[in-house]
Order: sequence, then C-alpha cells, then structure tokens
Amino acid sequence: MNTDQPKLLCFGEILWDFLPAGLFPGGAPFNAAYHLHQQGAEVTLISAVGRDKLGDELIRRIKTWGLDTDTITLHPGLPTGYVRADIAPNGEATYEIMPSVAWDQITPTQDALQAAMNASGIIFGSLSQRSPVNQFALDRLLATLPPQAWRIFDVNLRPPHDGLTRVRELARHSTLLKLNASEAARLSSDEHESPGREESDARALAEQTGCRTICITSGERGAGLLRNGTWHWKDAHTVQVVDTIGAGDAFLASLVADLILGQLSDADCLAKACRLGEWLVSQYGATPVYPKKV
Repeated sequence: MNTDQPKLLCFGEILWDFLPAGLFPGGAPFNAAYHLHQQGAEVTLISAVGRDKLGDELIRRIKTWGLDTDTITLHPGLPTGYVRADIAPNGEATYEIMPSVAWDQITPTQDALQAAMNASGIIFGSLSQRSPVNQFALDRLLATLPPQAWRIFDVNLRPPHDGLTRVRELARHSTLLKLNASEAARLSSDEHESPGREESDARALAEQTGCRTICITSGERGAGLLRNGTWHWKDAHTVQVVDTIGAGDAFLASLVADLILGQLSDADCLAKACRLGEWLVSQYGATPVYPKKV
C-alpha cells in the first residue's frame, strides 16, 4: 500500500442491487470504497451483513477485490440488505429499498474506531441514517476522527428515507458536501431542479451550512465544485449509457482522493472525476472491472 495515499473510512450500507442484468454488489459507501481501493487509497469499510448466503457472498467478493472485511459485522438477526432496481431506457434507475436489514444496525468495531483515529477522512451518506442505531454509530465515528480529517457527506435522498432534519445537521459538520442538482435545489431552497442554477444553489448551501466545499452533479449536463468561494464547472462528455447505478459514487471517490492528495488543481480534480463517472455509466453495475487506464 502506498503510504502517501489517503486513509479513508466508508460508513453505511452494503447490499445487493437486483438488476435486470443480474445481481451486483452495491450500496453507495461500498461503491465508493471499491473505487477508492482501485485508485490506491487505504479503505476501511464499516457496515454490516446478515449471517446468510447473500452476506457470505458479499464478504467473499469483497475479499477477492482485496478489501479488508474485519470492520464489516455479521448481524445474527437481520438479513443482508438488497435493493430492486428498475432501469429506464435512458439508463436512469428507480429503487425499492428493503427495510429492516443488517446495515440498519451497524456497530463500529474496535478496529473501526482505531482506524478512525488515524484516518484522513470519512465518507458517509444519508440513507444509512434512517435508523437511530446508525445515527449513534456515525456520531461516534465522527467524534473519534482527528480534527483535521475530512468529513465527506454524500447526500442520497431516496423516498421515503428523504427527511431533511438529519441531512441539515450533518451538512453543518461536513468538510465536503456532495449532492445531485435535484437534491441541491431542494436542500438549498425547497425548489425543483433547473439547469443553470447549480452555482447559486452551491453558494446558498455554503452559506447555510458553513461547509466550504460543495459539489453538485448534474448528470448529462456535467458537474460543479465550489471550494473556498471559487466555482468550477465541467461539461459532461457524451457516452452510451448502460445504467447510472454507482456513477456518482465513482465520481466522488475520484474527487475525494485527488482533493485530499492535493497534487491537482480543483478544476483538474473535477474533470478527472467526471471522466470516471462517465466511464461507469457505460458499464453494468456499480463495481465493474477497471481497464488498465480509465
């Protein structure tokens, strides 16, 4: 492992995406961990699966990819999570998320807390916050992180788990806030998404939350990054879309790794993240095999 690479925690759901093309490992924090690992980062994945065949297979695959599974707990009483996803002709997905599953009760292990003490940052989403157990667990991890560590909040509003009270609370304690354009419009002003308002929404969110780094993704339009008052925008490239599952997670993994390393300009970090997200939508599932160069 390259010791110059960031050490990142990924907290939240790991599950199976049931797609028309088959079953694929998924869950936003897991997807981010996979893509961070592909880019050389040291990743600690903090989640839970059931003591069942779906959980066993997730653990087996995660080990095959070279990720550590010691901080993934095996829940004795709840099943491994899964999501039924339907893919529209344009590649957009709609989801049916199963309730009362193992990742609703994540308990950080001693290894996870030790990793948090030495971490460069943590990536967490809003979906896992649907349970009080996970709210407590995340608060404990955030309190354990070094003061200078990045707190990266990937907002993921999936009805019916899309209340904004906890989202706003976490946003006020985040280093980087990442949302899609629809989520940004709703969170900043309770309005609907409209092309061209990404920068104004980002600036409104920065003022409301005190978070100095706001990233807004806009699908086929592109993505923007507000950092320390400076706005960058990158137009999307046209690609043949297979499905959009996990594209935002791959994008975020690339952006976070490069911003923490600090070897590229903010604009170049954004452009590189866009290209990885575009490659991902041309593949099936959220964790495709990487080519030698992307």
